[in-house]
Amino acid sequence: MARSISPSAARWISSAAAVSLWSNALNGISVKTILLTLLLTLVGCSEQKELTYIPPEAVILAFGDSLTQGVGSRNGGDYPTQLEQLTGRRVINAGVSGETTAEGLQRLPALLDQHQPALLILLEGGNDILRNLDRAQLKQNLSQMISLAKSQNIDVVLVAVPEKNLFSASAPLYQELAEEQQLVIEPEIVASLLHDNRFKSDPVHFNNLGYQQLALRLSELLKEHNAL
Repeated sequence: MARSISPSAARWISSAAAVSLWSNALNGISVKTILLTLLLTLVGCSEQKELTYIPPEAVILAFGDSLTQGVGSRNGGDYPTQLEQLTGRRVINAGVSGETTAEGLQRLPALLDQHQPALLILLEGGNDILRNLDRAQLKQNLSQMISLAKSQNIDVVLVAVPEKNLFSASAPLYQELAEEQQLVIEPEIVASLLHDNRFKSDPVHFNNLGYQQLALRLSELLKEHNAL
């Protein structure tokens, strides 16, 4: 007469069968490969940069060229003014139209000393690209600005600008810098807005609506990374 299988034994057999199936599925995949995949996943998670909370009395320094100055805007439509309204923080408009990164690198130290900001929003490099200046030098100049701010415990948000070609995406060097310096980056908003005539006052500048979209995105970015 056949003996019945106890419930606990049945569960054990079911578990063993499941283990066997997994073992067969993983056949040929080394333990080293699995562990390396898990490690890369964990490293990627750990590199998600968070910003320091910006108290209401603190200052944000918006630094850059004409896109920061607000060329093409009217009656306070530049993005730093609109960002100040969105965040409730004082935002200094430190944009200079036509400036290259070499010129910005010379100008930044005095502004950091003067305003002692909690956050630097760095949106520069478009004039280097438009004038076909050396890309390696452009990247180095930006890197030095970032390092200068970080040496004073100032958080940095990097805003990427597009390549010179029509309908181009952001220049890859911005994402490279963000990864190398472990920065929060807004990688596509400028390129995206420049592809839509509704947001432009001319081929390379925004109108009030375009600067509003930029300010809204930066406000969202700061909230996403716990700065607000």
